[in-house]
Amino acid sequence: MDDRLTHDQFAPYTGQQFSFHGHHLTLTLASVTANPQFALPGSPHVPFTLIFHGPAGDILPEGLYRTQVQDGPATDLYLMPIHTIERDRQAYQAVFN
Repeated sequence: MDDRLTHDQFAPYTGQQFSFHGHHLTLTLASVTANPQFALPGSPHVPFTLIFHGPAGDILPEGLYRTQVQDGPATDLYLMPIHTIERDRQAYQAVFN
């Protein structure tokens, strides 16, 4: 993927598995949310958030990972586990400002 990532680049991979270099977990990209209300005036870049879901009880630690979508491109993401109400999974987010 390009250096300046956009929500449009991730949207086609919603529902697909991402692997994280150096870790055994794969996570599913659950949602891609564009946040144009947070864009800088005059900037063409739209901030966005990625939400991933993984198994409950097996946590991918917060950090910068090289990630690869199944049959797709690789990129670096800073990923963090987030509070997850549902007991059957663990949610993670990556935020792009």
